[in-house]
Amino acid sequence: MPAASRAQIVAELTAPGGPFALGEAVVHGVPLRVHVTAPQTLREAHAATAAHGDRTFTVHDGERVGFDEHRVRVATLARRYAEAGLRPGDRVAICLRNYPEWAPLCWAAWVSGLVVVPLNAWWQRAELEHAVADAAPSLVVADGERAPVLRDVTPDDVPVVVVRGEGAPSFDDFLGEPVHDLGGHEPAPDDDAFILYTSGTTGRPKGAIGTHRNLCTDVHNRGLLATLAARRTGVAPPERPGVLLAFPIFHVAGLCAMVNATVGGSVLATQYRWDAREALRVIAAEGLTAVAGVPTIASDLLRTAIADDALGALSTVTGIGMGGAPIPPELVRRVARIGSPGNGYGLTETTAGIAFNQGEDYLAAPDAVGRPVPSADVRVVDPDTGADLGEGAVGELWFRGPNVVRGYWNAPEATAAAFVDGWFRTGDLGRVDDGVVRVVDRLKDVVIRGGENVYCAAVEAELLEVDGVLDAAVVGIPHPTYGEEVAAVVVHAPGTVPDEAALHDRVASRIAAFAAPTTIRTTTDPLPRNAVGKVLKREVRSALVSTSPCLDTD
Repeated sequence: MPAASRAQIVAELTAPGGPFALGEAVVHGVPLRVHVTAPQTLREAHAATAAHGDRTFTVHDGERVGFDEHRVRVATLARRYAEAGLRPGDRVAICLRNYPEWAPLCWAAWVSGLVVVPLNAWWQRAELEHAVADAAPSLVVADGERAPVLRDVTPDDVPVVVVRGEGAPSFDDFLGEPVHDLGGHEPAPDDDAFILYTSGTTGRPKGAIGTHRNLCTDVHNRGLLATLAARRTGVAPPERPGVLLAFPIFHVAGLCAMVNATVGGSVLATQYRWDAREALRVIAAEGLTAVAGVPTIASDLLRTAIADDALGALSTVTGIGMGGAPIPPELVRRVARIGSPGNGYGLTETTAGIAFNQGEDYLAAPDAVGRPVPSADVRVVDPDTGADLGEGAVGELWFRGPNVVRGYWNAPEATAAAFVDGWFRTGDLGRVDDGVVRVVDRLKDVVIRGGENVYCAAVEAELLEVDGVLDAAVVGIPHPTYGEEVAAVVVHAPGTVPDEAALHDRVASRIAAFAAPTTIRTTTDPLPRNAVGKVLKREVRSALVSTSPCLDTD
């Protein structure tokens, strides 16, 4: 009997009575396919963690917390939130490194009907001040490094609780005596759960408002994908899962990973800051089965393991998930030698992954981001007219589904521009071939050279194939004749400076001559990136314009 196809397995899993059954619901006035099995709220998800007993949950710098202790902390913090006067719908702002306190702080808020506002721990004063003024939290929690600034920008009547640092009240003082009863509030699926500020690579961050349904949909999606992979490969998921989380938890990918680790009974290991050698030690000591982070993290981990003859430290790893930035095909192939590679495509507004590419599918199409999750729909649209484009045509990607957030906080005009009848306009250019989504570039990152469109991501992918190139960023800079010219910054390993003519010719021979960068700067310095690995193109462009005159070449 032939093996069931991917589509057949998905249909079985999502059929009525299936473990990830889909039904119909109207969400914020839009009819959607939604998961109808538990959990429907994060309070339901928290209640189910009782099944994990006292299994190890968080691991950080030698500290270990079990699920039983985590549940007590959640109940205790929920009581403290109430005693501080917080009521359902109020906001709790959290600004921490990847400390283990993230999990109980978030879950205590969610079971109480409060809204978590993760603040980017890399932000400067002006950005923190904007977010605090915009979200108007009733309580702020910050680590010792950020508490002084947050005290300055937070109204005097709003408490600032300090985690792992000097100042009062401290987290331990705020926690106080343990409590075991959660209290009686029952949030609804479409109640607000988080306000996550977008990464702000092109302007001032906006707060995306996510719900319990958004995060629970991500839990269902990840569970469905794991079950699908097990059915297709015949390899059961690990009995004792564990993930090294290198995404910052203040980013949507990190927040969703934390939620999924909690629900799935996984060990959640974090670091004070990324250190590849320490990561290898933790993976080996804890027997971790997965690593989640931006592509540069995966690349650094593999490079260090090979250089230190320490590939054995990765023997328990069955999967490496990457996202947040374009992934070079060669990195996908290298990851596959260790464990199953995975790529999730999504944005803050789609509550992380809305399309996934995994395992053999990813190896067969490493330039693709995969298929949308079963509850989501995708359109390819002319960004100027809004008209749908045909199969294989490049246009703006629009997505709709129960993991799309409901809009932006305090920004009705931005909400109206980005969300159209339930569809979210991603700002990414892409195409769909036989259900498989490929992202070509950011809409605003396209260089228009003499009327020809140059997709920066495609040029970067070719540059990354050149020996010695570690990273690359391509932008458009002004040109007196063509309007824009293609320019690149290429990061190379010390002692292996790539030949600029070879870089130019690689692109000219593989894509098109007009797409080949004519201004190239090579460096060993890392590219400027935000907290989740996205290159800050404005900074790259500014540096190139100030130091490199355009070359007027044919």
